[in-house]
Amino acid sequence: MAVTLKDVAERAGVSRSAVSRTFTDGASVSDKMRRKVEKAAQDLGYSPNFLARSLTTRRTKLIGLVSNNFHNPIFLEVFDLFTRGLQDRGLRPLLVNLTDETDPENSVRMLQQYSVDGVVVASSTLPPNFAKSFRDAGVPVVHSFGRYSSSPQVHVVGVDNVECGRMAAQTLVARGYKHVGFMGGPITATSTQDRFKGFEQELKNHPDITLSHSFADAYSFEAGRTEMQRLLNETRAEAYFCGDDVLSIGALSAIDDHGLTIAQDIGIIGLNDMEMSRWENINLTTIHQPIQQIIRSSIELMVAMLEEPDRYPEARLFPCSVVERGTLRPPEGK
Repeated sequence: MAVTLKDVAERAGVSRSAVSRTFTDGASVSDKMRRKVEKAAQDLGYSPNFLARSLTTRRTKLIGLVSNNFHNPIFLEVFDLFTRGLQDRGLRPLLVNLTDETDPENSVRMLQQYSVDGVVVASSTLPPNFAKSFRDAGVPVVHSFGRYSSSPQVHVVGVDNVECGRMAAQTLVARGYKHVGFMGGPITATSTQDRFKGFEQELKNHPDITLSHSFADAYSFEAGRTEMQRLLNETRAEAYFCGDDVLSIGALSAIDDHGLTIAQDIGIIGLNDMEMSRWENINLTTIHQPIQQIIRSSIELMVAMLEEPDRYPEARLFPCSVVERGTLRPPEGK
């Protein structure tokens, strides 16, 4: 039989309400009473039932963590940091896979059934109105890696993907490439659209450089490999901004199979700086996205919203930087 709150109360010689207050955050209980109850609980092996308590407090401490791209290895790091960060704050993450989900109302309905206290939408591809649907339903929400806006409708934490596109273009220009390509993720993804926008805008300042572009079916290794195989059988560019590390790694695989030398025959720059891109056999030149800071800031906002649900939406933007490795030729003159 499971040990109950009543068993602990009898063991400690106190009322059941005293035991309940001891295990309720912020409840008033003397140090002497707390020590007595905690010792009795430890002796009996009692653990409080947080879900049962939520019926009284109307707070589950459940935070829905939703994403729609489980094929991208970067999200292993994202989920690890989010789950540990939320748990460190006394919150419990509820991981939800929204792959192929296009109707935000279905997601809102499902998470409301779990009585979550808040939602983190961890996606760089979903449109802003997806996260807004949670806010409209009265659920505190933060859109991590979301599309930047100077006047957001929900809290957004991430990077300026348009600026990242410009940085990639500037990096390729500095190396003297005259025919460059953009190989993005799905054309419907907001991150793909913004990265291509910045890339194209910057290259308009260099009319002597030819730009081509294409889009993979997904942010995945196989999609990147398949798209690069197709490009290599056509008039290929000298270097590509792949828009994402996992696409880049798929492209590197296709280039190697084609018998070409990375950097010397064809250059690649990615975006994210995920752990795999640092492996010696990959050594990908990429744009570093400060994932840890983005996640830490997202959790801070979520905690603040639980105390102040009507907090005015803000956008927190973090700078990116180019990480030099081995998939581009050196800048001209070096």
